[in-house]
Amino acid sequence: MSLFKARDWWSAALGEGEEFDQGCLCVGDVDNSGTGHDKVVVGSYMGMLRLFSPHAKDKTSEGGPAEALLLEVQLQNAIIQVEVGKFVSCSDLLHLAVLHPRKCSIFSVSGTAGNVEHGDQYQLKLVYEHNLNRTVCNMTFGSFGGVTGHHSLCIQSMDGMLMFFEQDSYTFGRFLPSFLLPGPLVYNPRTDSLLTVSSARRLESYRYETLAVATEAESRQEPDQPLKTGAKRLAPDWTVVLGEQALDLCAPSFSHASSSIFVLGERNLYCLRDNSHIRFMKKLEFNPSCFLPYASVTDGTTNLLLGNHTNMLLVYQDVTLKWAAQLPFVPVAVRLANFPELNGVVVSLSSEGHLLCSYMGTDPSFFSTPKVDAREADYEQVDAEMKKLQRFIREASRTHDILPKADCEEELMVTVAVSSSMDSPSRSLIQDIDGLSVPSVTVQVKVRARSAVQSPKLTVAIQPPLAVTQDQFVLEPLGVGSSTTVAFSAFLHGRYPAADLGGDVTVSYSSPTERNPKGVPRVLQARFALPLALLCVASSPAKATKLKITVDTNQPPVDLGAIFPEFSAKSQDKDGNSLAFQFLSGAKVTLLASRTSQRYRVQSDRFEDMWMVVKELVKRFDQHFSKLGVKDFKKSFSGPVPLQDYFLCVDRHFQLRVSAQQYQDLLSERAVQFRAIQRRLLTRFKDKTPAPLHNLDTLLDATYSQVMALAEAAEQNRALLEEASVRLRGASHLLVLLLSLWQSLSPEQTGLLEAALLPLLQDTPQLGWEECCDAAVTHLLRSCLSQSPKDQATSLAQQGGPQLGLPPDTARLKKHITLMCDRIGKGGRLSLASEAGAPPPAQLPGGGDELDLPQEATTFIKKKQASKKAKRDKEKDKEEESRETAEASVGGAEEPVKEARREKKESKKDSSKEPKEETKKDIKKESSSSSKEKRDKDKEGKVSRKPSAKVKEKKREPEAADG
Repeated sequence: MSLFKARDWWSAALGEGEEFDQGCLCVGDVDNSGTGHDKVVVGSYMGMLRLFSPHAKDKTSEGGPAEALLLEVQLQNAIIQVEVGKFVSCSDLLHLAVLHPRKCSIFSVSGTAGNVEHGDQYQLKLVYEHNLNRTVCNMTFGSFGGVTGHHSLCIQSMDGMLMFFEQDSYTFGRFLPSFLLPGPLVYNPRTDSLLTVSSARRLESYRYETLAVATEAESRQEPDQPLKTGAKRLAPDWTVVLGEQALDLCAPSFSHASSSIFVLGERNLYCLRDNSHIRFMKKLEFNPSCFLPYASVTDGTTNLLLGNHTNMLLVYQDVTLKWAAQLPFVPVAVRLANFPELNGVVVSLSSEGHLLCSYMGTDPSFFSTPKVDAREADYEQVDAEMKKLQRFIREASRTHDILPKADCEEELMVTVAVSSSMDSPSRSLIQDIDGLSVPSVTVQVKVRARSAVQSPKLTVAIQPPLAVTQDQFVLEPLGVGSSTTVAFSAFLHGRYPAADLGGDVTVSYSSPTERNPKGVPRVLQARFALPLALLCVASSPAKATKLKITVDTNQPPVDLGAIFPEFSAKSQDKDGNSLAFQFLSGAKVTLLASRTSQRYRVQSDRFEDMWMVVKELVKRFDQHFSKLGVKDFKKSFSGPVPLQDYFLCVDRHFQLRVSAQQYQDLLSERAVQFRAIQRRLLTRFKDKTPAPLHNLDTLLDATYSQVMALAEAAEQNRALLEEASVRLRGASHLLVLLLSLWQSLSPEQTGLLEAALLPLLQDTPQLGWEECCDAAVTHLLRSCLSQSPKDQATSLAQQGGPQLGLPPDTARLKKHITLMCDRIGKGGRLSLASEAGAPPPAQLPGGGDELDLPQEATTFIKKKQASKKAKRDKEKDKEEESRETAEASVGGAEEPVKEARREKKESKKDSSKEPKEETKKDIKKESSSSSKEKRDKDKEGKVSRKPSAKVKEKKREPEAADG
C-alpha cells in the first residue's frame, strides 16, 4: 500500500452497469474554444457518449459532477474508441472520431453561449461516417505519407485488415501477414510507419509507403499462392520478439530528439528506438493495466504514468520509480489534461465508469498533540480494563469451534474384515497361471460415524503384483450413528510372488463445525492383511533344493498341520513333519520339522521365494505359543547369512536399471534422427521444383521401425524391472528377518535395519534402490556400527554429501552390506543414540575385518587399539616387576624373563595390525616371523632408534633387580 494517495481534484461516476476500456477515454479542445483548455470525452460500450469540462470542487456548488457535464448523447452502437483530430478536409478545426463495431463516425462539437441561467449549450453534429464491411478492433490516426494540415485514419479489423481513410474517402486496405488475433496499433510520425504487436508476440513495423504499394486486400492472400502480376507481398520492415503479449503501445513525439517506442507487456516494459534497437527494458513486479508516456524536464529521459491491478499509479523516469500514489480503483485508461484552474491533471478511468481527475502531492497535517492531564492513574480501573481485554482475547483466540476437538474417540470408526475362505467363483482377472487357478478373497470395510461427516471417500492401496477389483469408493454423507459397508476382492495379478500381503484403507472426510460449515478435512487409516493362500497352494515336498534356512526354537516340536491348518488338509504328508507350498508364480517352498530337535527348515531354489513362508512361520509360532501361555519362547537363526544369494537379486535389479537407461538413451537418439528425417522430407515436399528423395523415405520407415522396437523393448524391460523390484524387496525383508533372528535384535533395531535396506518402495528414473541403500548402510557403518568414537564424530559433523545417482556397479554396495552384517555379527548395536546426543555405543571387539574402510578411519582404529593394549601392558609389567624384585634374592634369571616378554610383545604387535587384504596379511606374518628369529639369536636385544615406553621400562628392570 502506498504512503501517499492521489489527491482527488474532481471525480464523477458514469452511469450504472456500463463498461469501459482503454480506448474509451480521450482529452482535447474538442469544441475549439481557442483557450487551450482540454475537455474530457468518454464513450462506453453501451453507446453513451459524454463530454466533461472538470473544475475544482467548490463548497458552494450544488450540482457537483453534473455541472461539469457539457454533453451526453446516446448512440445506437457500442463505442470502441474515441479520438480527437483534424479529420475534415479544408478545415483546421478539431473533430471527434467515434469508432463503432461496424462504423466510424466523425462529429463536430460546438458550443453556444447561453442567455439564461442554464449556461452554455453544446451540440453534437455528424459530419460524415464510414460504414465498414468488417468488424473492427481499434484505430489510429496521423499524417500518413507526410501530408500536413489534416489527419488520416487507419482502422484494424478483427481478421487482420488495415483500412485507410483520408477524410471522407476510403483509400485502400491491406491484410497483415501471418495474422491470428488483433493487437494494439499506433502510428509513428517520425518514420511514417505503423506499429503493431502480432499474435506471434512480435513487435512489427510497416512503412506507409510499403503498405500503399502492396497487394490490394480484396481477399486474404495465402502465403503459398502466387501473387498477381506487378503486386508485392506485404512484409514488415523490422520485427522484435517480445516473448509476451502487449497490452498497449505508444510512440510519443515530444521533440525531435526523442525517438522512442514504448511497449507495455504483461510482465515487462520495453523502450525501443525507431530502428528497433532496444533502449531499455523494465521487469515489472505487478500486473499492469495501462500506461502513458509524457514529456520529462530532464533531457534524454521520458516520464511514464503506469497503472496496475493493485490500485496503484506509478511515476517512472525511464526505469527509475519517482512516485507512487494510491487510486480508489484499477485504471484502464490514463491521460494528462490542462484545465483552467490546474495544468497537468491526471485523468484516469476504471472499467466500471469511475472518472477521476487527480494530482500528485500531499496535504499538510494540522494535527497538534493534545495536552495530557497530569492526573493519577486509577489502578483498580486499569486492572478491571485489563481483565476485560484479556477475556476478549481468550474468547477470540479459541479454536475449538474452528478445528474439531482431538477427542479420545474418532468421529469415524473403520473396521476391515478379510474373509476366511476364498471366493467362489474367483473374481481374478487372470483365471489360471500354469494350470493353477488364481483365487480371490473378499475384504469388507465397515465405516461407522459417531458424528455427522461430509464427503467421505474411501481408497484402497495394495502392493503389486496384488490387485483389487475396485480401489476407490465415494460414500454418501453419514449422520450420527449411521454406517455403510463396502466390499472388494483382492487377487494376484502377476506371474511373480508378492513381497507384502498387507494393504491400507484410507478414509478422507470433512467434519463440519459452526464456524466452518463446509467442514475441516480429516483422514483416517486402517490396515489389513491378506491370507497366504492367495499366493500358493499345498503340494508335495521337494527332495533336492539349492537353498536351506534353519530356524531354531526353545520349545518342543509343533505339528505343522496345527500351524498351517488351511494347507494341512490338502497336504500329502499326514504326520505333520513336512509341508510344501506351491506358489502360483512357479516356485516351490518346502517346510520341514525335525522329530527329535527343535529345528525347522525352509528350503527352496530361490532366496526371495522363501520370504513369505519364513515370515508366516515366525508370526504363527508367536501366536501359537502365546495362546499356550509360553512367555519365554525364543527363536533364532544359527547362520550363516546367505549374502551371495541375496546379491544375485541385487545384481539382477541393477542390470535391469542399466538396461532401462540404455533404452532411454537409444530412444532419444532415434527420436532425434526421426525428426531430422521428417524435416528433410517436409522441405523436399514443399519445394516447388521436385527433387529426388535419395532414399529418405526408406530411412524414415527404418527409423520408425527402430523406434517402435525400442519402445516395445523398453516396455518389456520396465515390466521386468517392476518384477525385480518386488523380488528384491522380498529378499531384503528376508535378510532383515534372518539378521534379527541371528543376533536377537530388538524391534527398534530391526526397524532401523529395515529402513536402511528398504529405503524406497518403488524405483524412479531419478533415484533408485542401490544408491539409497548404499547411502543408508554407509551412514550406519560410520555412526552406530563404527569401530571408533572418532569416526562417529566425523560422520555426525559431515553435512550433506555427493548427489545420489546410478552407480557404475554394485561392488561397493555389496562390500558395505557384507561389512555391516559382519559388524552386527561381532556385537555391533544398531542405534541412533549418538545422533540424539547420547553417549556412543561401546567399541566393537577385534578388528580383523577383511573388507576395507576409508584410509583415515583404518589408521585411527589401529592407533587406538595399540594405545589401549599398551596401557594394559603397563599394568601387567608393574605387577611382574614386583614379582621379580621378590624373586631376585633367590637368584631369578633375567634373560628368560626378557625373552618371554619380548616374544609376548611381538605377538601382541602382530595381532594388533589390521591389513586390508589377505596378501598384505601374509606378507606381514612372514616379516614378523623373520624378526622373531633375529631377536631370538640376539638375547641381549637391541633398542630401536625411537624407543617406546615399553622398551624404556624393560630397560630399567635389571637395575631394579640388582638393587
